[in-house]
Amino acid sequence: MTQIQQRPFVVDMDSHVLEPADLWTRYLEPKYRDRGILIQRNSAGLEQLIIDNEVLMTGRLASLGGVDHDAGDLFMQPDLPYAEACPPASYDTDARVALLDEWGVDAGVVFPTIGILWDKADDPELAMAYARAYNNWQWDFASPALDRIVPIAQIPLYDVDLALTELRRCLKLGFKGMFMAPEPVAGKRPSHPDFDPLWAELVEADLPICVHLIVRFNRSVNSASAMWWDSEKEPMNIVFAFGLGGTMQLIPATAALVCDGLFDRFPNLKVTIVESGAGYAAYLMDRLDEKYQRFGKLAPIKRPPSEYLRENFWFVMDPSERSIDTQCDLLGEEHFLWGSDYPHIDSHINARTEVDTALASMSESRRNLILGGNARQLFHL
Repeated sequence: MTQIQQRPFVVDMDSHVLEPADLWTRYLEPKYRDRGILIQRNSAGLEQLIIDNEVLMTGRLASLGGVDHDAGDLFMQPDLPYAEACPPASYDTDARVALLDEWGVDAGVVFPTIGILWDKADDPELAMAYARAYNNWQWDFASPALDRIVPIAQIPLYDVDLALTELRRCLKLGFKGMFMAPEPVAGKRPSHPDFDPLWAELVEADLPICVHLIVRFNRSVNSASAMWWDSEKEPMNIVFAFGLGGTMQLIPATAALVCDGLFDRFPNLKVTIVESGAGYAAYLMDRLDEKYQRFGKLAPIKRPPSEYLRENFWFVMDPSERSIDTQCDLLGEEHFLWGSDYPHIDSHINARTEVDTALASMSESRRNLILGGNARQLFHL
């Protein structure tokens, strides 16, 4: 009797929405609407991204859309409207489901785009109002297809009480975790005890923190490119910036969470590291363990760093990474996932083909875990 091979369950762990330009006009509470997030043209006809009546970006907003256009053309056409650069699948539920069907992907975890740009650390209430508006729109986008679209709550940490209220609201609705920026907040790392009520809530829900790169131009984590390329004299090297931008944020964020002892307080807390590749995971494990052997008595952790990395962390590989089989041997095959970064300018439009090629040499059981089995268990899909 011929055995029929069942198709694996496949989850894209890193995809994005492109927020409609009028999202915060429609969803922001009236109290804050005159301080909203807007996309509008200036007197020179260039589009601007405006946050709380201040200009964050001018021109080239189309590059946020990315995947349906040639990258070179986008950088040569700064007046291309943002809305024209947003493929329907980036904001329309039915179009996103159709794209998942086309790719052979069962579910996609979604993160923001404009939401990884704005920052209102100086006004926690406004920051949370922005996040509530985004979360409400995202729920409207995802909820008609919750078996296919996995919403992640955006939760600014500037005020813990506000953050806890919004996290509880989103989890009660059906969100599958929270987005967290890889940065200290008000001088405190996310491992600071002040944030413990949030992590206790996620442990209770058995859902992860998703630490995803951010693009904040006033942050040291984003300034490494500027340190090597003087933007006043020469253009930034885009390969360097895109290649290392996320990695320079997420490696220290991961190491800080481990080394601060957060997981001794919350041994069941899950953390997913998104959009920096995964090929450094075993290197980081070995590097921290080697230093722990020498300085462990001075560190506020009870066990070697590798034990926390093997138990509490999940890493999202880029589709074309070739070292993941070895990473699985060293760190554990239950702790790797893949993501396309759709529809950003550096995303992998052929991600399914690329990831299948990258994982082809693996055993079928391991390959199926990375394609979606791990994500299915992580998010209870």
